[in-house]
Amino acid sequence: MKKHVVLVKPFSLEDEKDSENTPPNLIQRILSLFKSVRPGSDLTNFQLPPQMNLARSQLQCYGEIVYSFDGHDLLGECSRRDKPIERLKSVVTWYISTLRPLTFGLAPYNPVIGETHHVSNGHINVLVEQISHHPPVAALHASHEKENVDVLLCQYFTPKFRGAYVEVEVKGRRVVKLLNHKETYEMNQPKLLMTFLPAMGAHWAGKIVIKCPETGLGAELQLLPDSFLSRFTGNNKRAIKGKIFESSSRKQLYEIFGHWDRTVTAKNTKTGQLEVIYKASENIAKLKTPIVKNLQEVSESESAVVWGEVSEGIMTNDWEKAREAKRDVEEKQRESLRKREASGQSWIPKHFSVARAGKDWDCVPLQPTVPRAPIVIPF
Repeated sequence: MKKHVVLVKPFSLEDEKDSENTPPNLIQRILSLFKSVRPGSDLTNFQLPPQMNLARSQLQCYGEIVYSFDGHDLLGECSRRDKPIERLKSVVTWYISTLRPLTFGLAPYNPVIGETHHVSNGHINVLVEQISHHPPVAALHASHEKENVDVLLCQYFTPKFRGAYVEVEVKGRRVVKLLNHKETYEMNQPKLLMTFLPAMGAHWAGKIVIKCPETGLGAELQLLPDSFLSRFTGNNKRAIKGKIFESSSRKQLYEIFGHWDRTVTAKNTKTGQLEVIYKASENIAKLKTPIVKNLQEVSESESAVVWGEVSEGIMTNDWEKAREAKRDVEEKQRESLRKREASGQSWIPKHFSVARAGKDWDCVPLQPTVPRAPIVIPF
């Protein structure tokens, strides 16, 4: 049977104008979903109808932050720099580029266990796998073939309903290794806030810490939450500020400030020199839809195959088709779980080894590098 692969365009900076035009009854539709949910409740297993879904899996959203960019290869740039301080500055710039606009009121599909997403862009190969369904945990491994850069994410989230907003805490490891320089950069992830009142919106917020033990350098970034006024004035919307410093002495080397959806500037605290280190319009705008280069090599577990019928229904507004297809995907997962439980088998991920300590998860890729993918970003 021929694989049915449905690929969608990554959410670009310019697509936001369309997403701002939310229907007047959207707030009522969303709040109606939460009418039986108490503040503080865990929403990890909360089920959404297709009308509230984006036409993509959460694995695709994770993958896109690494393989989907326009213009400069910021990940490779991290290794091309000669000085440690310049490499850290490049890592900070790359991290900022992974912050993407959010669509309020719509959520990606909750991936099924064993689902994968494998895409290449130039020298960058990305592989994502859902290693647990309850709780939902995803692992990502990316390799930069030319510059010998390795990226590892093992992340899971806990959404909590807070009455006037939903707070999503993203946990887990995010590591970038510059193998040519024997440097490891460890970093955490910001929170996602979805507010209903006094104004609707979805944005990143919180503190990001980046550390490199080998160089003794670090960075701290603060994503400032949007205020009610900033949604209308735009002055502080998506503002970011922070610093780059020596970890041992806490001596500040650079001040970081700007807006992650516009420009971000680094100021040398010694010389006062200003340098624009990031321009969103040159990196996360005009993003291209992936294409299938080799259909035969596309896995049956690929997100674009697993959710292909659902995505097709959503994109054509055929909600009955989308509902039936989504029901089929979820029923197949339940049936697979019943069979494993009946035989006493536990799920073993295909591409990662997994360790769990209490509520904390960690993962290690089974292969040192990610191979070229059958799905690619066109030039």
